[in-house]
Amino acid sequence: MSLVLQSVVLGLLLGGLYALLAAGLTLYFGIMRVVMIAHSAFLILAAYLAWWWHERLGLDPLLSLVVTVPLFFLAGVAMQRLLLARLRAVTLTMMSVLVTFAVALTIEGLLGYAFTGTQRRIQLGYGSAGFELFGARIAVVKLIAFGLAVVSLGALYLLMKRTSFGWALRATIQHRDAARLVGIDTERTAGYGFGLGLATAAVGGTALSLDSTIYPSLHWHWIGPLMAIIVVGGLGSVPGAAAAALLLGLAQSLLQIPLGTTWAQTVFYVALFATLAVRPQGFFGGRLAQRF
Repeated sequence: MSLVLQSVVLGLLLGGLYALLAAGLTLYFGIMRVVMIAHSAFLILAAYLAWWWHERLGLDPLLSLVVTVPLFFLAGVAMQRLLLARLRAVTLTMMSVLVTFAVALTIEGLLGYAFTGTQRRIQLGYGSAGFELFGARIAVVKLIAFGLAVVSLGALYLLMKRTSFGWALRATIQHRDAARLVGIDTERTAGYGFGLGLATAAVGGTALSLDSTIYPSLHWHWIGPLMAIIVVGGLGSVPGAAAAALLLGLAQSLLQIPLGTTWAQTVFYVALFATLAVRPQGFFGGRLAQRF
């Protein structure tokens, strides 16, 4: 029972991190119907910047968020306006896969050139710290990553529900043409929304760096599970992606007991195939998927 409790706690913490990592992917598709293959590459880029911040400047990697969040936001706005907005609407979804795939390869190549293929890991003073809770040991770094996820997703929820920009963004997601008819500048809103998605990648990559070994091609390991999360949650649904992330993170952690770490990751692909076969619009959201 103690092993099961430990797995449940770790699964919930891991699910929170997955929700943060997948939030940007959901925003991209909801705003522009863009399949952003490069999202996971930006996650690893943020992780490397956090590592460099700690290794070269001697500062806590969490402080790198002061620089990386606005930097990634501006990069997202520029990427949307200079690359994706120029694609034809008829083939946008298909062509976005090719364009963002090229961006992912470029980021991987630049990281390999700058940092080589050597695996890196941040050595934190509190990296091995933890505490007991009802017989389960919780690592401080995992709790910090979960806290970052909660704060970031909470801020995203308040932004979309309580601000005029959030209302414009939700209107653009729900029906772009109708939003334009009521006076919303959908192009500018889409650019800022895309930047917001990459800003979540900056936070997610920093959280990932606290307890993970990183290397330039690591993003290929993450893109599959993250795509599975947003499909299961419902394409375009941020709450759906969060619910799917928690469920799949918990399932992965519990399956590690009988199956081991490697086979437990197949839960993402089994869930993906089951969703596409039974409920293609997603189990937790997906009204937008019906208009795909």
